[in-house]
Amino acid sequence: QVQLVESGGGLVQAGGSLRLSCAASGKIFRINAMDWYRQAPGKQRELVAAITRGGSADYADSVKGRFTISRDNAKNTVYLQMNSLKPEDTAVYYCRAEVDSGTNYLDYWGQGTQVTVSS
Repeated sequence: QVQLVESGGGLVQAGGSLRLSCAASGKIFRINAMDWYRQAPGKQRELVAAITRGGSADYADSVKGRFTISRDNAKNTVYLQMNSLKPEDTAVYYCRAEVDSGTNYLDYWGQGTQVTVSS
């Protein structure tokens, strides 16, 4: 069993910053890609940022230049630094990890953390 625990969400004013973290624990041999998604009320879940085990990152156009994804493989943790936040960034943010347990290869999701940006 693998668990992803997220932290760092909250309420921030427009122009402010937040740093999200997501730590994976359990039966883990290796984590390949790790991603951050978000879902606003009434909208589909969308990919925000993705990072490979080697550190190559991709971002949604809406967050390029403002958000930075990073990871610490020794800690099985992925981070999302969010700067210059806008009200349209308000959503529930979810992390995802592609986990090789040694016997299975599965995707795992965090429980989600609320990010609210006020104007």
